[in-house]
Amino acid sequence: MPDQRFDISYAAWVRPLLTVLGAGPAFSSVVVGEHEVRVRMGWAFRAEFPRTAISGGAADTRAVLGWGVHGWGGRWLVNGSASGVVAVRLDPAQPARVLGVVPVRLRELRVSLTDPDAFLRAIDQ
Repeated sequence: MPDQRFDISYAAWVRPLLTVLGAGPAFSSVVVGEHEVRVRMGWAFRAEFPRTAISGGAADTRAVLGWGVHGWGGRWLVNGSASGVVAVRLDPAQPARVLGVVPVRLRELRVSLTDPDAFLRAIDQ
């Protein structure tokens, strides 16, 4: 199975700001490979975890109160938009990096995508 790349979605007003900060579309994506998933938002967030760690995924309609990378307690939101957000649950928790060097544990990843339905199909295969 070839890698499938999914673009992180960006609201028109936040795209230029995150691009200047090095976290724009050219530096950000979610890639679903045969055995792993790789998530990157520029220097601000990076994670790679095995597909077998995914315990579930679904569209996420919870409120989005910020843009960029933020989280706590294993729950992280990586987004450039309030639309197209999906939530991926991981068990066991997986390592990730914030701000390039800060290690965090990832139990739930919320990420905004331009094609959330195709991403959910890809991780369900």
